[in-house]
Amino acid sequence: MRGQERGGHNELSGGVVHGPSVQASAVYGGVHIRSGDGPPRARPWQLPPAVALTDRTAEVERLEDLRARSAGRGDSALATVSGLGGVGKTALALAWLHRLRPDFPGGGLYADLGAQSPAGPADPGEVLGGFLRGLGVEPQQVPYGIAERAALYRSLTAERRIVVLLDDAATAAQVRPLLPGGPNVTLVTSRRRMSGLVLEGGHQVQLEPLAPEDAVELLAVTLADDRVADQPDEARELVGLCAGLPLAVRVAGARLAARPRRPITTMVRALAAERGRLDALAIEGDHGVRAALDLSYEGLPADAARLYRLLGLHPGTEFGTAAARAFLGGAGGIDGTGGTPEELLDILHDANLLVEVGEDRYRFHDLVRLHAAARAEEDESAGERAAAFRRFADHCVATATRAETAIDPRHPLRERSFGTGPVVTEDFGEGAQAALDWLERELPTLMAVVRRAAAAGAFEVVWQLADALGPFFIRRKHYDHWCAAYRHGLAAAEELSDTAVQCRMLTSGGLGELGRGDHARALEMFERAARLFTADGDRLGHARTLNFRGLAEQRLGRLDAAADLFARAAVELPSCGDRRGGGLARLNAADVELGRGRLERAVEAATEARATLLAVDDSYNAARAVILLGRVCLRGGRLDEAEDVLSGALEVLREVAASYEMARALEALGETAQRQGRREAALARYREALDLYVTVGRSGAAGGVRERLRGLEEGEGDGGTGAGGAGGAVGE
Repeated sequence: MRGQERGGHNELSGGVVHGPSVQASAVYGGVHIRSGDGPPRARPWQLPPAVALTDRTAEVERLEDLRARSAGRGDSALATVSGLGGVGKTALALAWLHRLRPDFPGGGLYADLGAQSPAGPADPGEVLGGFLRGLGVEPQQVPYGIAERAALYRSLTAERRIVVLLDDAATAAQVRPLLPGGPNVTLVTSRRRMSGLVLEGGHQVQLEPLAPEDAVELLAVTLADDRVADQPDEARELVGLCAGLPLAVRVAGARLAARPRRPITTMVRALAAERGRLDALAIEGDHGVRAALDLSYEGLPADAARLYRLLGLHPGTEFGTAAARAFLGGAGGIDGTGGTPEELLDILHDANLLVEVGEDRYRFHDLVRLHAAARAEEDESAGERAAAFRRFADHCVATATRAETAIDPRHPLRERSFGTGPVVTEDFGEGAQAALDWLERELPTLMAVVRRAAAAGAFEVVWQLADALGPFFIRRKHYDHWCAAYRHGLAAAEELSDTAVQCRMLTSGGLGELGRGDHARALEMFERAARLFTADGDRLGHARTLNFRGLAEQRLGRLDAAADLFARAAVELPSCGDRRGGGLARLNAADVELGRGRLERAVEAATEARATLLAVDDSYNAARAVILLGRVCLRGGRLDEAEDVLSGALEVLREVAASYEMARALEALGETAQRQGRREAALARYREALDLYVTVGRSGAAGGVRERLRGLEEGEGDGGTGAGGAGGAVGE
């Protein structure tokens, strides 16, 4: 950790809400949208492409009737389509919702809720984050808590007409926070009957296997030739062996379509024999699908079959070409002699074994994924399965490290180590924004890799991936994932007896705990890191923990202890060669002095901090020092000077999109305008500050701004006696 761990992280939350901004003040306890100038509202259409749908007239009519009745009452429409795996729930949902697109100009949202996912059901809070980003909310502006996310989501959907598809739901409790506001249409698919959604107005649609004539029609569409017409009895027998499940019919049909000279009878004999084997194993309900999948698998070229079973080891739900290349070991094919990963993915897609969900993005149907994993278990040795997962994990670590460096070049603790063989990285583009976007998209998979690597004892993978996610967590928050990643990382470092890594996991994880409000836990982690640094003889590392511990003490309200720690850090860090850390310590000390009302000391410390931070080219934290000086001017009644100082700092902070500090500056500017008698300017600044506080999860600060707004809107005096948001983890 020497020379790498810094004395505090920056609250770079940044960004603006695209579309109407959220004004939580005018409806107390809730949120509503106030219109205004700005970018047009996002109109996402996240639904995957529809597939050919064989006659489901009765079910579509039920859904249309529900929509018509709900629209007549001005209500939202909520329906659940349930049935066996492979029966066509998602196909029905997509076909119907795509038809509705012209009537719902607000867009369409989609989420795979992962009831059958290897990583477990999706967290509703994470799904809400994706929905909010799809609706135009910048990632940095997505609120932390699930309640705040759900409130913002309902507000943003209350005045637009959208459709929402919640695919493969596990429970009604998982679904409830994801229901939009306004008279919209929400469709849920699940293997379970979602009777728990009745209270929300949900209607049940049970999807049964296809009738024989409909299954034969689907087979004919899949084959696109005359074989069904020429061999009607054999076609009927074939779809019977597929148990009327559309997925099985499509898979069997895809294999026949690739062999145009082969009669249907050949497939009937093969499928009957395979189904007999599976029946003997008493496999539940989906043996028709499994029999068809076994036959399709056996008909694949060897290199495509290998990729199929290796992708069954993928811990997430979506993947692209880079992941395929990593599992294969670089070049693609067997020993690099077969097709390219792109060609092999095309083969699997053409065989109806993969679903295309975007440009260079694929996923398995859950039954197909289980089948692929089972074939990996049967056809790959334990050693090769472990090696394939390590290749994929190394790919994740290498690409995440490249993203980490693009966001914060100073962050990596040390050079990463990998397993044997070539390491595949993904090209996500250039710059910090592209890196953040890649990490955002891949976060569920990266966290799944952390968990699986921990269970497999791949401890180097665990801590390296957690560490690489650090700059992303600082900017995008995701506190639950942040804290979970570093808990796993710390356990891995302990298994490795690596003191430097333990200290990094403790300090970075402690900042996550601090951010989500567990200040006592954060202090405990920082103090443990301090003890480890001392035992290791690392003076610089120990000095850096002084800043961390001071922040925790400040959050706990113990200002004397915080001031003492910051004073020590301001002396010890420069003596160890860390001028920037010393500047942050002085800034933290200034914040404590302002909280105590010692204005002259606050000015002295903030002025020194600003000079030091500018000297080390840290304009962001220098601007934070200027905010503190502006708050001192405000406290002393020098309103014109406060306006000038705070406006200059705000301009710098807008350039780096630092939401929390922007909110503090805006709150102080709002108070300045309020005390100058400029009511409209004060309202505008308070409202923008409130929006930012809410989105970064600072409920305490948001509550104070709401009170100021209430006073102004009710015509109560000038109301300004504070300092624009005292306390605030300066240097964090």
